[in-house]
Amino acid sequence: MASVTHNLAPPQLPPYIGGADGSDPLFTVVTLILILGFMGVVVLYFKLHSIPEHLAQKQNNTQTQLIMVLAVLALFTHNHLFWVAALVLALVRIPDFISPINSIANSLRSMIETASDAEAATEAPDIAKREQ
Repeated sequence: MASVTHNLAPPQLPPYIGGADGSDPLFTVVTLILILGFMGVVVLYFKLHSIPEHLAQKQNNTQTQLIMVLAVLALFTHNHLFWVAALVLALVRIPDFISPINSIANSLRSMIETASDAEAATEAPDIAKREQ
C-alpha cells in the first residue's frame, strides 16, 4: 500500500508525524508517558495508604494489627474514615493498661504460692507429730 499524502500537506512533514512505514513516534511517546504516569500515581496511592502501618511498626504500637486492618479496609472500600482512624491510632499513643495488671496478677499468684508453700511446710511437722 503506497503512502498517499494529502494535497494540502506540506512537502516536508515534521519528524514526530508518522513516516511512510506507518510508525507514529509521537503516539508511542505519549502512550509511554501516560503508562508511566499512571503507574506513578498508583505507587503514590499505595504509599499513602501504607503510612499508618509504617508509623505503627516504627513505634511498636500495641494496636498494630488493628491499624493494618483499618488501612486495608480503607484501601479496598475507598472509605477515607478508616484511613483517618488508622492514622490517628498510629499517631496517638494509648497507655498500656494490660502490662501492669498482668504484673500485679503474677505478683499475687507468686505471693499465694509462697504462702501456700509456707503453710504446707508448717503443717508437715504437725502431721508427723500427730502420727507418732
